[in-house]
Amino acid sequence: LIFSGGVMLSKKILISAGPTQEPIDPIRFISNRSSGKMGYAMAIAARDAGAKVILVSGPVNIDPPARVETILTESAKEMFAAVHNRLAEIDVFIGVAAVADYCPAKTGTNKLKKSEANISLDLAKTPDILASVSQQKNRPFTVGFAAETENLRDYALGKLKEKNLDMIVANLVGINRGFETDTNSVEVFWGGGEKAI
Repeated sequence: LIFSGGVMLSKKILISAGPTQEPIDPIRFISNRSSGKMGYAMAIAARDAGAKVILVSGPVNIDPPARVETILTESAKEMFAAVHNRLAEIDVFIGVAAVADYCPAKTGTNKLKKSEANISLDLAKTPDILASVSQQKNRPFTVGFAAETENLRDYALGKLKEKNLDMIVANLVGINRGFETDTNSVEVFWGGGEKAI
């Protein structure tokens, strides 16, 4: 992918990948269309470039990569904790995961029954993993991802600045584009530079 040879020897990289699942009740959850393919491909590429890789993954249908330490999580809260537990030992954080922005404010202990014509679901913000990492005192080099349906460059540059990132990788997503595919194209932005890959 982006890395080659042994350019990352002696580096320790933490990559988050996949979606998160935010429970409504013991059966249902809120999630998104992320397959985890991008994050897992990044983990393999970093490993092949010589880095020691920690992969923090949400629920996906992909086997963990060989020679990559993989930590499985479900919710945004679990992923937040898993990432922050390892921050002190890494050089680079690459936040590829499509973390849910909101979760149900209350999780039912029993299955919700279909009794009303309509129901309302109160949502609360989930912890912002990427912003939290970038605000750490001795933070790692921090790379974010932006999946957008429009105005890719503007949204990516806005997120780069707003979240105080060192680099951001952005791609357009939608029906038959960006999700669950084996090929992709991205725009990479950093302070004073950009590159299409």
